[in-house]
Amino acid sequence: MKCFLVDRVLLPADATCVCFKRKGNYQRICMNLTPLQEERMRRLKRRMKVYFDAARADHQEALRALWYATYPGQELQGLISDQWKEMGWQGRDPSTDFRGAGFISLENLLFFAKTFSTSFQCLLKKQGGKPAACEYPFAVAGVNITFMIMQMLDLEATKPRTFIRAVFLQMLLENEWSFDLLYCVAFMVMDKQWIERNATYMEFNDVLKSTRAQLERELLMDGVFRIEDMPSYSLLC
Repeated sequence: MKCFLVDRVLLPADATCVCFKRKGNYQRICMNLTPLQEERMRRLKRRMKVYFDAARADHQEALRALWYATYPGQELQGLISDQWKEMGWQGRDPSTDFRGAGFISLENLLFFAKTFSTSFQCLLKKQGGKPAACEYPFAVAGVNITFMIMQMLDLEATKPRTFIRAVFLQMLLENEWSFDLLYCVAFMVMDKQWIERNATYMEFNDVLKSTRAQLERELLMDGVFRIEDMPSYSLLC
């Protein structure tokens, strides 16, 4: 077994273990996954490869579930309707906005709406804080956040190439829903930064980049072994 002591962002290609510094202490992370990690990673990758298919009954049902989780008691007129614009989709047919991140982006939005309904509704309705001068399209922002997290975690690589992914794999061992939880945290961080910067729509990509940078910093903090340990997790309610 090869073990490397490193302080770099990228991991050695032939590493089986690495040790990196967290506030003066070196932590060892093994690149050889446990059977449970491998299985959970396979499931996550399978989710990432599913494209949204408007003809599939289960995808249609998930879209309806998102609507009723977002607007309880408000009747949905159809899967193609002007109502979807209220949620921040670009047009009458939300299925066209899933191309960038696939079905998992819908699953993420639905997970957020059901698991942290108070936070979800606050972001949707811009409650509990000073609104920015120009708001972002809520649902489309959610799809972009999913895509950003997939890139940040480098999940398509055969072996971990970054500390961030290596740390995430340890978190996946603790909780199979770590990706979805990280998504919820990321959405809260993005919204907070948007308001603090009084950003405009033209600055959305810049806010997304700064959101990613903050997530990366927190994931590598001393004492952060689960998504729940991240400082920004406290933004959720």
